[in-house]
Amino acid sequence: MTPFPRFPRFLHLPPRSFLPSSSRFLRLSPRARRSGPHRLAHLNAPVGLSGVRRRTGAQGPPAPPGHASGPPGHASGPDTPAARSARAARSRSARAADSRSARAADSRSPRSSGSPRDWAELLRISAPASVPGDLLAGAAAAGLRPNTRTALATLSSLFLYEAGMALNDWADRDIDALERPHRPLPSGRITPTAALAAAGGLTAAGLAFAAAAGRPALVTGTALAATVWAYDLHLKNTPAGPAAMACARTLDLLQGAIATTAPDAPTSPAARRALPSAALLGAHTFTVTTVSRRETQGSSTALPLLSLAAITALSHAAGARFPSRGPHASRSPGRTETVTARTSATASTTIASLLAAGYAATAARPLLVAALNPSPYFLQRAVGGGIRAMIPLQAALAARAGAPVIGSTVLALIPVARRLSRKVSPT
Repeated sequence: MTPFPRFPRFLHLPPRSFLPSSSRFLRLSPRARRSGPHRLAHLNAPVGLSGVRRRTGAQGPPAPPGHASGPPGHASGPDTPAARSARAARSRSARAADSRSARAADSRSPRSSGSPRDWAELLRISAPASVPGDLLAGAAAAGLRPNTRTALATLSSLFLYEAGMALNDWADRDIDALERPHRPLPSGRITPTAALAAAGGLTAAGLAFAAAAGRPALVTGTALAATVWAYDLHLKNTPAGPAAMACARTLDLLQGAIATTAPDAPTSPAARRALPSAALLGAHTFTVTTVSRRETQGSSTALPLLSLAAITALSHAAGARFPSRGPHASRSPGRTETVTARTSATASTTIASLLAAGYAATAARPLLVAALNPSPYFLQRAVGGGIRAMIPLQAALAARAGAPVIGSTVLALIPVARRLSRKVSPT
């Protein structure tokens, strides 16, 4: 007598090779699961109690061993590695054709002109908040008070800055398609033609405002526009890229001194007085641009540490006393005026030191984090911090030149830049 009762033969479970279709599907390899429904259609056939899979419908005879079978319209042939490679190649070609068709349809759609938010992202509207401080700091470093020509030169620099933003994305559209596919041009929200046309129009508008500020301002604005276009189209990916960007910021600060000068007065003395401040701003720009060249790939710890050392040296120089000339200083002061001038100079130096400390804190903190983890994410944050730090640096340069009121005016741009950066990233 057996320990377990013997069940009738027709109640025995089918062999393992004839499990239900769901179990068979789970035991397939991932490649077989993705091979399409025509390769898995035999799994849906009903299974009898005897374990034999019954044929349903008008199905043809089973394919011979070593041959691939499929529904009508699919080529049958030997299931060899060469045949599988050919089918995979045809599938990739079909997907590439569909992608090209989708991009072409998107470029013909009305959305290719871009929405206001798309253009704000393309032009990075939060970054130009650092532009007015260049010209105000330049006027203060030259010992001049801002006037109407300073305002016209500021508008010129704003338009040229935005032209550089549009041209930058147009020149990097192929690289952004791999590294930043969410940008307006790679994603198809704005066409490259529209971005290039915007860069040309903004450049023309910037030069028009520079011409309205005077012939010397037009000469400086033309040099600035040429530097921007040369950087975006050629110099950006060369070793001269950071130097070109630093030159653009230096010219922008000098533009403030040159445009503010009276029309009948020579501009060379004002430019010479503003040159030390322009050099400090250019050095900061060189540092930030050097970090930005690695913001999509990451870098070693040495790059953030070297940038941190440069920021420390620049903050010390920006807080140092800078003798001002022009309306901010008396030419032949008496004793009372001398005491007043010394008190004012001490106050300006104190304010400049505080602003320089704020500049160092704004730029150094994200760099320190990037030094601990030099990944693309933290390097991008370090670049954004460097852009935002330009405003307190400009304020410190204006205050050390004996114009703390202008420095306070520049400092008022920080809330504007912070609010805009929450909506659109400056990088």
